[in-house]
Amino acid sequence: MKTKTQTKIIRQGEYLAEINIIVTYTDDDWSPYLSLEEAQKLDNLRLALENKDLKTATQLAQIYHLTPVALSA
Repeated sequence: MKTKTQTKIIRQGEYLAEINIIVTYTDDDWSPYLSLEEAQKLDNLRLALENKDLKTATQLAQIYHLTPVALSA
């Protein structure tokens, strides 16, 4: 079993988050996979961004506010 840290990007509404998670690699057919804790971390981040709870979101990830540059025609 090997683990690797990866950066995932989550977009929720007007926010974008970069979060580091640990991915586990095995010889199993389900590989690679996330532990329950890592999956919950992603779910908590999505929920915090959805509720605009930036205090919680910034504790989990690097948060960016998206601003449109131009409107599409």
